[in-house]
Amino acid sequence: MKYKDCLPLLESTSLRSLPQYFRTVNPTTLERQRMRKTSPEDNGPYSNYRMAVRLELTQRPGVFAQLVTALADEGANVGAVDLISATKKTVVRDVTFDALSEEHGEQILDRLSKLPDVHIVAASDNIFMMHLGGKIHVESKFPIKTRNTLSMVYTPGVGRVVKAIAEDHEKAYTFTSKHNSIAVVTDGSAILGLGNLGPEAALPVMEGKVMLFQQFANIDAWPICLNTQDPDEIIRTVAAIAPGFGGINLEDISAPRCFHIEASLREQLDIPVMHDDQHGTAVVVLAALYNALKLTKRRIADVRIVVVGLGAAGTACCNLLIQAGATHIKGCDKNGLVLNAPINKLRNHDQHIQSLIDYNNPVGTLQDAMNDAHVVIGLSRKNVLKAHDLSLMAKDSIVFSLANPDPEISPQDAVSHCRIYASGRSDYPNQCNNLLAFPGIFRGALDVQAKKITEPMLLAAAQALAGLVPPSALNEEYIIPSVFDKKVVSHIAKAVAKVAVQTGVARRQIKSIKG
Repeated sequence: MKYKDCLPLLESTSLRSLPQYFRTVNPTTLERQRMRKTSPEDNGPYSNYRMAVRLELTQRPGVFAQLVTALADEGANVGAVDLISATKKTVVRDVTFDALSEEHGEQILDRLSKLPDVHIVAASDNIFMMHLGGKIHVESKFPIKTRNTLSMVYTPGVGRVVKAIAEDHEKAYTFTSKHNSIAVVTDGSAILGLGNLGPEAALPVMEGKVMLFQQFANIDAWPICLNTQDPDEIIRTVAAIAPGFGGINLEDISAPRCFHIEASLREQLDIPVMHDDQHGTAVVVLAALYNALKLTKRRIADVRIVVVGLGAAGTACCNLLIQAGATHIKGCDKNGLVLNAPINKLRNHDQHIQSLIDYNNPVGTLQDAMNDAHVVIGLSRKNVLKAHDLSLMAKDSIVFSLANPDPEISPQDAVSHCRIYASGRSDYPNQCNNLLAFPGIFRGALDVQAKKITEPMLLAAAQALAGLVPPSALNEEYIIPSVFDKKVVSHIAKAVAKVAVQTGVARRQIKSIKG
């Protein structure tokens, strides 16, 4: 039996008809059973390919040992083993194991299917199980159990609220979900690092983003996957649905189209619009850099910075670094050094920095840019940087290698050539994850009903994030807080809201953030 052949066992079966062990609206029930004996943290990268297989074994001595030996021979990392039922002739067990990849999972299942006293009843991939039926649902704030309640939440009572909002559109913030709603919009053109796979394939990612908004910032978000990749059509569509939302989070839209889409929507709409792949990344990078510079006792105005990868995230990082006071920035793409303008020119074009980049006509090599640099920020692809490249940098260099899942240079190759190393991965120190930024930024913007998200608000977010690492704890392996630090969202939200009020883009004020 192949790994891919196991998925139809789930896909063709309704939730109602699945065995109780597999049938669960909350997938963590299954996970809890497994975690009695193992946890994701114990298994590192293996946990991306965790499988549960239900096996019917002949009831005689030695069969289970045969099973375990086969799993060990195939390099499976065995987790929980649960007894489901037993008769005089057979025993049914659920076995959880971690594989290295989908191909490795296929290999393991194929080996098990050939064991003479073992029959595979069902198999499931833990990640697919967590996505079974989708990861989100809509829930009302209170039940409708009486005619009286029905008449108030719907007709005729709702008519009075309709009239009130018609007379004053701002009341939609008070009497509807608009005040706490974000549209997470994509066209599926740049899904994670997987490429242009379309709107249906983007939906699991957008559902995941919705979960993050809700669980980290208590924001109700909605996945909007558009069946068009025409920038003007996307702009018209998002503008048309905007009245129902308090903000727009653009996601996984390829460059350079994303720049035009975001700029046009910001100009047309009176609610916050942010392309997280750009600005969320930039905020986290700047926060980590603030703290890395504290350790190396340098100022941002004095360091030479190289940004490797000048797509959406790279250009946004350049923009925010300039706003933060950086004066020496060079940019490289796959052809070499393609951004090498003086700081005055960069400042004059900071919102349209792409106009200064000639991707096809480099003025030097990556190595030319790296020579004597203090900071390199990788937002490109795996293995772009080599140890020799880092050896060209100045003493006590800072290396942010943020390509995911495989960084531009591994920590094993980097650490002997730099003072501080950061990546986008959770299994290395100093994880620079967008999750540290976007929930708090939107929380703060929604709290004051901001009309837009501005550069000063993003700078405030970066400063607040950096400030969460106390001086006493700051070290080379701790320059950025954990995504699970409960103070992150509230601190960023308060800083963002305060700046929004001070700069006049807020519709309302909150007493606790005045001044």
